[in-house]
Amino acid sequence: MFLRIAITAQTVALLLQAVTAGLLLASPGGRTAHSAAAVGVVVTVLLNLGAALVSRRSSAILSAAGMLVMTLAQMALGIAHMKSLHVPLGVLMFGVSMVQLARVWSVSRTKTASA
Repeated sequence: MFLRIAITAQTVALLLQAVTAGLLLASPGGRTAHSAAAVGVVVTVLLNLGAALVSRRSSAILSAAGMLVMTLAQMALGIAHMKSLHVPLGVLMFGVSMVQLARVWSVSRTKTASA
């Protein structure tokens, strides 16, 4: 249950990050919003990693650790203003988070249906 909440929060934070990226391009105050949303992404990715460790599911732990690595790379690329790598990595992160979200919700349904 905690893993589902953590991955859902992570996916929402990544979606919010994409929205604030648009604000970054469209308004002068967008940089502050994008930076604040980045903190939210880091927190939810760490929350996801903690939930995966508690669940002791190796696939969830590997996915969460991979997401943490991508988040750290994303932060470094953003600070370095390397948009040509920063933007595609952000899209990849959202896609991976969506796959994690679908996987964790479908596994729960499968276990519930078989019980």
